[in-house]
Amino acid sequence: MANNGHSGRSDNPAVYGLTVQQRRLLPQFAALKAFEAIGTCGGIRRAAEALSVDHAAVSRHLRALEEWAGVPLFDRASGVAGQLTPHGARFHRTIARSLAEISAAALDFMPQQDDRNLVLWCAPGLASEWLTGRIGNFSAAFPDIQLELQPIEITPGAVGHDVDAYIHYVIDAQKADLDPDFRTQELARPRILAVASPSFVADLPPVATPADLLNLPLLHEANFDQWRRWFESHGVAGAENLGGPRYWQGHLTLAAARRGQGLALANTLLVADSIRRGELVEVGDFAPVHLGSYMLTTRRTRWRGLALTDFRRWIERAIVAPD
Repeated sequence: MANNGHSGRSDNPAVYGLTVQQRRLLPQFAALKAFEAIGTCGGIRRAAEALSVDHAAVSRHLRALEEWAGVPLFDRASGVAGQLTPHGARFHRTIARSLAEISAAALDFMPQQDDRNLVLWCAPGLASEWLTGRIGNFSAAFPDIQLELQPIEITPGAVGHDVDAYIHYVIDAQKADLDPDFRTQELARPRILAVASPSFVADLPPVATPADLLNLPLLHEANFDQWRRWFESHGVAGAENLGGPRYWQGHLTLAAARRGQGLALANTLLVADSIRRGELVEVGDFAPVHLGSYMLTTRRTRWRGLALTDFRRWIERAIVAPD
């Protein structure tokens, strides 16, 4: 039987690889990577940020792929950011699955990193308000582990292969099924409380119920949702039209509260040190409210790494928070 120039290798893809015709039909791999990022990240500019390239390069790859396909893949006229055409959405689902398989195969092939190095990403609030004050205890207990801590806010699915684990806060209302390539565990479910500086509290009228906080200066993170959920958990109506300054991260909101600018919501992990130092005080004596949990997420291939296992056991003991 002729081997068609494949050195005895069958041209049947069920046996090995692609046929000559299939190989000729393939678009450029860079264009496929760009298109996967466009559909997954929700637009050309966000895809460019995820790929660390200029958005013009992503646009060129998209045009080349559309020319190859012969149909539009991205709806530029709808006005909806990141909107794929029906053809584009169907093609994206297949491409995303295929690239995920390629990525998994590459990870299996690549040698594992030195298990004495630990790269940890962490939600900025927890990193600045809690973890950095205690990470020295971990280093003292495990002097052979070289730790790299990066405060960052990102979805767990975007964690790269060069990261060992990510600690993030998951709001109850936003919990979703985790990618099967990842494994996660709950580290803590701390109570949410209202806090302010002692000087700010000294000027407040008496606070007897959660509803008494509605008309006070409130400090918010990126939006008003956390305060709304807190009021709803206490059965308080009228929290639909909240006002007050919004900050990008929770630790910035706490910094404003420490300076007497208003009331902030925070969990017990973030404010325990500030309350102990007298920089903040809890406002009101209300029933406990829990709105989410701190989770540690990592790729399944790294879960049993020695350095990560040592860190997981250490933080499980260290993060136990008073309720």
